[in-house]
Amino acid sequence: MKGFLTETIETVLMALVIFLVLQASVQNFRVEGASMRPTLTEGEFLLVNKLTYMHLDLGGVSQFKRLLPADSDEALYAFPEPEQGTVVIFRFPADPKRFLVKRIIGVPGDTVEIRNGRVTVNGEVLDESYLDRAGSSRMAQITVPQDSYFVMGDNRRYSNDSRDWTFTFVPRSHLIGEAWFSYGPFPRLDKLFPSRGIA
Repeated sequence: MKGFLTETIETVLMALVIFLVLQASVQNFRVEGASMRPTLTEGEFLLVNKLTYMHLDLGGVSQFKRLLPADSDEALYAFPEPEQGTVVIFRFPADPKRFLVKRIIGVPGDTVEIRNGRVTVNGEVLDESYLDRAGSSRMAQITVPQDSYFVMGDNRRYSNDSRDWTFTFVPRSHLIGEAWFSYGPFPRLDKLFPSRGIA
C-alpha cells in the first residue's frame, strides 16, 4: 500500500512538472480577423513557442550584473534576436491586454521604406512570396531602433500594423513568442484547451 501511494504521488508530481513546463514554453492562440491572410485564416489555431523570447530582467537581479560583460543591456535573452520574416505574437503596445500576430519586417538597425506597396529594407526590395497582394501603401524611410521591431500583416490592405501606429515599433519586451505551427480549426479543441484570440 505504501509503495502504491508513493508511486501515485510521484506520478502526480511528474504530471504537474510537465504541465508547468508546457505552460511556460508553449501556448495556443486562436486567429481572429483577416490581417494575416493568406498565411493564417480566421479561426485557425496557432501553437506558439514562448521560450524563444523568454528573458531575464537584469534590473531585478542587480547583484549579479557584475558577473556579466560590461556591455550587457537591461535584459538577458537565451536565444538570438528574432529574424526578418518571422511570424510573432506580441502584446499590443497601446493596449497590453490585447494580443496581435504579425510578421517581422524590420529588426533593430534596419531602414524600412514602402513605395506603392513594395517594401524596401536596407535598400533592397523584399521578396514577399507569402503575399496575395502587395497593396499600394507608402511610407517614408524610417530606422528601427534598438530592442524594437517593425511589423506588418500579410494581408496588407486590411492589416492594422506598424504603418498605422503612432508609436510605430513593437518593443522586444512585448514579444510573447514565435508562431510554431498552425492546426485546426477544431471547435471542441478550444473547449479542452482554452486559447486567447489574436488579431
